[in-house]
Formats: sequence, structure tokens, C-alpha cells
Amino acid sequence: MQRFAIGIEFCGMAYRGWQTQQPGVPSVQETLEHVFSRVANEPIILHGAGRTDAGVHATNMVAHFDTNAVRSLHGWQMGANSQLPKDISVQWIKEMDNSFHARFKAQARRYRYVVYNHPVRPALLHKQVTHVHCALDVDKMIAAAPKFEGTHNFESFRAAACQSNQPVRHVSHCRLIQHGQYLVLDIQADGFLHHMVRNIMGCLLEIGQGLYDIDHIDAIFAAEDRKAAGITAPPDGLYFIQAHYPEEFDLPKVPLGPHWLNMPE
Repeated sequence: MQRFAIGIEFCGMAYRGWQTQQPGVPSVQETLEHVFSRVANEPIILHGAGRTDAGVHATNMVAHFDTNAVRSLHGWQMGANSQLPKDISVQWIKEMDNSFHARFKAQARRYRYVVYNHPVRPALLHKQVTHVHCALDVDKMIAAAPKFEGTHNFESFRAAACQSNQPVRHVSHCRLIQHGQYLVLDIQADGFLHHMVRNIMGCLLEIGQGLYDIDHIDAIFAAEDRKAAGITAPPDGLYFIQAHYPEEFDLPKVPLGPHWLNMPE
């Protein structure tokens, strides 16, 4: 039995998220498992670094699987990509020892949320960015983003349906950077709650629209109540871009996405 890690890029528009769900509900995980099972000629189960909501994208979702099948790395990758739909692509594959686990060995996960702030909606980036047509106080939003850094109880920023046992998370960085008409929120944490990034982005957008001041974030944290936090931003602009693992695993370094997702480190 051999273990392989893979890096996956996908456009989430056609899927109800990463995780396999009930029959007839398309997911990225199930789509990949069906294809890898055909390549391996045996059932394959994938374990991902994290979950994504319906409509959310990824530039480097890490997953692993175990198999008795013997294939070259090129054979695994090309065999899968030749059968996958065009909105899912295996970017890399690496043979691992059994100590690696895509979910449990991940030390941090990182997302980026992309807003296109312009009076006219984009066409080529439909469902790949979130369009906000009204003027925003971007400087105020940039100043507000670091309020989410550190260890906090994110009860007010998680969905009512969140299944996590506890809401405390450590956010190592949260910053908003402007690239022309694009606003990119870059956030990394030891873990994320259901809708956490989208609710944080919704809060920043409301601050940018002048609905409340930066210090109101403190009151939202203190409330520990989802109703205190306002809107949930759409899934369109959200990308899972990275999972961090101990250096001993030596996973491939890949670009964090297209030019409108990239920013100075």
C-alpha cells in the first residue's frame, strides 16, 4: 500500500463544495475519487486538507490517497487529468510515507478573497470574483483587517450550521491589499469555521460602505452571536490557496494563483 499526496486546482462553480455529499450532489472530492479509481482499477478514497463551500475555488488544495496500484507519477497525473472535467486539474503528485496526512498534518490553511470593485460588473471573471459596484472606503477596510489577527472566539463569524466543537481559532495574518479595481483579502489560520472567511469579508465590506466603524469589530467578537456580524459575502471570490505542512514533507512549491490573486508576501 503506497500513499500519494496531490495538489488540486479547481473552479468551484459547478460543485457543492469539496466534500462528498449525498448521491446526485456534485462535489470535487467525489469527482476526483471516481477518476482516480478508474486509473487505479480499485476504489480510491481521498483525504483533503480542508473543506470548501459550494462555489468556492482552489489553487492548491492538498489531498492524499492510499493504493495498491502501481503507476508512475506521470501515469497517475496524466491518467487523472485526461479524464477529469476541465474545471478540475491535478497540478502535482508526490509519493509520501504513511506519516503524512493531508488534513491532520496541516499546520495552517490559507485563503484569499477577491473583490472586483467597479460600477460595471465583469464578464470574463463571472463567478470567479465578487463584484461590488458601490464605492468603498478601502483605506478603512485595510486598517480594519488586522483586527482579526490573533487568537479569538469566532462564534459571531461562523455559520449556524457549523459543526466544529469550539469556535476559537488563531489567525496568523489577515490583510487586505488593493490592486487597482481588485481588493484581495489574504488570511491564514490554524483552522477555519464554516463561512468564517466569507463572514469576515462581509464585515469588512460593510465597514467599507460606512455602515459602522472599525472598533465595532470588538463588539461583534464580544457578542458571540452570528446575528451581530452582518452579511455573509458570496462564495464567488473565495479561494483555498495553500495548506502549510512541516518542512520534512517537502511538498512542491506552486504559484498561489493567477495575477489578480497574487500579492507581495
